[in-house]
Amino acid sequence: MEWIKLIGIAIIVVGFILKFDTIAMVVIAALATALVSGIPFLDFLEILGKEFTNQRVLTIFMVTLPLVGLSETYGLKQRAIHLIQRLKGLTAGTFYTVYLIIRELAGFFSIRLGGHPQFVRPLVQPMGEAAAQTQTGRELTAEEDEEIKARAAANENFGNFFAQNTFVGAGGVLLIGETLKQLGYDGNFASIASASVIVAVITIFVVSLYNYLFDKKLQKNRMKSGKGEEK
Repeated sequence: MEWIKLIGIAIIVVGFILKFDTIAMVVIAALATALVSGIPFLDFLEILGKEFTNQRVLTIFMVTLPLVGLSETYGLKQRAIHLIQRLKGLTAGTFYTVYLIIRELAGFFSIRLGGHPQFVRPLVQPMGEAAAQTQTGRELTAEEDEEIKARAAANENFGNFFAQNTFVGAGGVLLIGETLKQLGYDGNFASIASASVIVAVITIFVVSLYNYLFDKKLQKNRMKSGKGEEK
């Protein structure tokens, strides 16, 4: 009954569906997997503690949060908005497409930009809003503002997810390669990264169309707004 060792996956899926605490569900899933695999409880705690210590560098992002807050307080957001407003021909969709390309290039060279809390929220989102306001020539509606926020997050996710394995030394590439080797396949890291590059390029074309359609939507809203003001 080797399949019983997959119980951890079922626990995580159920936990996500029921919207339970993510960290708690992962720990419970790991514990259940260890117990059905015959790993003693104390050994499980030892493994958990060892891996947490080995990966403690991941918690460094906590240090960046107060730095982001200080940067915003002293005008980082306002300067970013001012920069975008000076580029009169830049639309929101074009800006997000450019950001997507920058995000993918950063992934290709294994450069981390910071993610949602450290980069998208304080910089990318306000710059997108400024581009949209310049494009429409008016203040954004609440619905447009929310869509701008969502689009900033979406382009970050697109660039990160579909380009994170374009770097041959990325963790995902190493994991896939080693897993393939253990299963008896050719786990060539360069081939895996090359396949990811193809996916990343396709993503640029698809998301560019996605952002272009958003520009058209903003333009349509602008025309409707203009007609309403004339009446």
